[in-house]
Amino acid sequence: MPITIQTERLNIYPLSDEEMRGMIEREPDETLKAAFSEMLEGCLKNPQQRIWHALWALQLNDGSGTVVGMLSFKGLGNSGTVEIGYGMNPGYEGQGLMTEAVSAVVRWAAKQPGVLSVEAETKPDNAASRRVLEKAGFVPNGVMGAEGPRFVWKNG
Repeated sequence: MPITIQTERLNIYPLSDEEMRGMIEREPDETLKAAFSEMLEGCLKNPQQRIWHALWALQLNDGSGTVVGMLSFKGLGNSGTVEIGYGMNPGYEGQGLMTEAVSAVVRWAAKQPGVLSVEAETKPDNAASRRVLEKAGFVPNGVMGAEGPRFVWKNG
């Protein structure tokens, strides 16, 4: 049964392999194309843990079908840690939609079997992303990751 996480303004759901292939074909940015391809490869190699590799759509639930952003997990590590990444389409930033999405998705993820913690990292100069994490209940854990400071979600 397909997963859909519903919030006040969004329906959040993982894309199918075919939908991910379409995103890869249409993506003009080579860095994103490579990232999406890596996600699809993770889905195909780990079908039983597909949700931890898939690209998730953030769709307005106003009936328009408008996808305003995407998020993903970066696999479920052996330590029980999932890392979340996300991006909002220009024109929908600053409306609290990503905070709403990240908050709902991390609450959902934390309840899944095998998940012990949810983490994220953001570039030091990305103030908007840092605000999303802080509003969604993440706190810095003092570790510097590949992209910048790492944050861990504190339930509650």
